[in-house]
Amino acid sequence: MKDVSEVSNEKTRRYQRGRMTAAERREQLILIARGLFAERGFDGSSIEEVASRAEVSKPIVYEHFGGKEGLYAVVVDREVRSLLDMMTRALTAGHPRVLLEQAAFALLDYIEQNPDGFRILVRDSPVGSSSGSFVSIIGDVASRVEHILAAEFKSRGFDAKAAPMYAQMLVGMVGTTGQWWLDARKPSKEEVAAHLVNLAWHGLANLEKKPTLRGGA
Repeated sequence: MKDVSEVSNEKTRRYQRGRMTAAERREQLILIARGLFAERGFDGSSIEEVASRAEVSKPIVYEHFGGKEGLYAVVVDREVRSLLDMMTRALTAGHPRVLLEQAAFALLDYIEQNPDGFRILVRDSPVGSSSGSFVSIIGDVASRVEHILAAEFKSRGFDAKAAPMYAQMLVGMVGTTGQWWLDARKPSKEEVAAHLVNLAWHGLANLEKKPTLRGGA
């Protein structure tokens, strides 16, 4: 199966073979910018390079997006929606352990299918950006699972108010591991997900109800 980057390259070549409508030109510029941002990051990319790769003048890019920040925002928004859609479809279980498995596997699925998109998301957002960073995405995913974690806490006699914090910890661990796996790609996706769940679940299974630090801090 072709990955998203290969499909995008095919679309870009197809666009370059003929005259495009405004919608087709916009799509071409987004695909080119996506590859450039993944390769060089926001600061290392320029409107000049996007225009050059699209074989158009700079004013055409500005006409569609207003500038590099606007173009970046469109690219990031697409990736955010793609990742969250995959996560939302995956998170269907009621049991916390299966939910954690689904979250881990969904993120690794996204990385495998959209490596360029994930590289864009894990880079720092430009100054002034209020959304689109990987941290904000992880926070959104965590908010979707914390109510299930809260229910599990209540059933075990734990303080349910701590559930949002634990949701951030668990989802953040999966996200950080995903960043490492983006380049390592070993072991397999299934094995990485299994080890993630192993660490998180067996840690949860033996939680102390009122944890304290033992080093005197």
